[in-house]
Amino acid sequence: MINSYQEALAFIHGRTKFKKIPTLKRMRRFLDELGAPDKRINAIHIAGTNGKGSTLAFLRNIFQEDGKTVGSFTSPFLMKFNERISVNGVPISDSEILRLAQTVYPIVKKLDDELPEGGPTEFEIVTAMMFTYFAEGHADIVLIEVGLGGLFDSTNVIVPKVSVITSIGWDHMHILGDTLPKIAAQKAGIIKSGVPVVVGGVDQESLKVIQKTAQKKGSPIQILGSDFTVTDLGESSWQQSFDFKSGAHHFDQLHTGLLGDYQTHNAALAIEAYLVYQQLQSAAAATESVEKGVAATQWAGRFERVSTNPTVVLDGAHNTSAVDQIVKLLETDFSSGHITILMGILADKQADKMVEKMDTIPNATVYLTQFSGPGKRSAADPKKLEHQLETVGDQALIIDDWHEAISTLAGQLAPEDMLLITGSLYFISDVRQYLKDNPRIFK
Repeated sequence: MINSYQEALAFIHGRTKFKKIPTLKRMRRFLDELGAPDKRINAIHIAGTNGKGSTLAFLRNIFQEDGKTVGSFTSPFLMKFNERISVNGVPISDSEILRLAQTVYPIVKKLDDELPEGGPTEFEIVTAMMFTYFAEGHADIVLIEVGLGGLFDSTNVIVPKVSVITSIGWDHMHILGDTLPKIAAQKAGIIKSGVPVVVGGVDQESLKVIQKTAQKKGSPIQILGSDFTVTDLGESSWQQSFDFKSGAHHFDQLHTGLLGDYQTHNAALAIEAYLVYQQLQSAAAATESVEKGVAATQWAGRFERVSTNPTVVLDGAHNTSAVDQIVKLLETDFSSGHITILMGILADKQADKMVEKMDTIPNATVYLTQFSGPGKRSAADPKKLEHQLETVGDQALIIDDWHEAISTLAGQLAPEDMLLITGSLYFISDVRQYLKDNPRIFK
């Protein structure tokens, strides 16, 4: 039996990560044994290569401004496991994690004995805990972020009120497929019969896959750039401004502290999902809720400024698509002053391409470092990445100890310069904890 929070985490993290054959049958059986809690939840389901978390954060704040209590299910966590299940942005307590683990534990053991492939995986258990918690009535609406892909993700048992697909890009190709249309097919797997779907700016081939799935399912589809639009008005004083239009709805001069045109796209997806949801509820859309919700949105580790003197920014650009977005943001809004970039990347990502792309920024110097990857996943070896850069005639600098790298590089910044610490979200998590424990490091 599980008797403490630490034992609950050990139980969860001790489970297998994946099964050989992807299926939702095991998850369905698991939840049915628990009384089908997923069927008692009012949800919006969010998939996509990048932008899921930010879109969820914008949507959560808009609904909160509407006076709703909003549940969230996100991954991975940055500082503490409990972040995965939150209410109005506040993670649930250790005692609730313990209680939920104790609730699902007997069913897990039963399925371990009865299923040929063994019982639920780690993520299936966390998902079941989330469904169990929110089925108890702790939130008016629950925003559920897909863990991986969509079609066979354990969250995909949910029949939501609205589905959202934020983006299609290169990530997890060994699982999701080696072409963007194949990856899109996995993401489009969250589309349910008759359930409206809101889609971000994706390439044409991926869009065709999504549209075909929506048509087959009889699902109304709203596409960024055609059914609703966002006009980026640029960045000033660490605020991004934009206009939004969707049918009769016009929101002008919206502001957010999340920088980059990709964040205005994420905000647009959230606004459109809100409008679609309100229409389904025969409820009016509140202009003030949209304006205040967007303005209030923050998302840790997404171009997050953690120091102003010197300027230090954290960003979990953990795949090539995210790096492309950061490169564009830096070249557009931060072309003056020098940018020092410290990267720590997981080995199972396209690490060489990520470093090459980042190294194209004219006013930047790229440094590479090591960190401890989660579980069995290892960080990319900086020396191998340095060799990759040398083949294109460039230079990367290596500081193996990232703690040393941060203090050394921050100490070299001029007032107009920036230190950007980026790469794996696990690396960013470690850095955030280190900065929290050492608040005077930049003083």
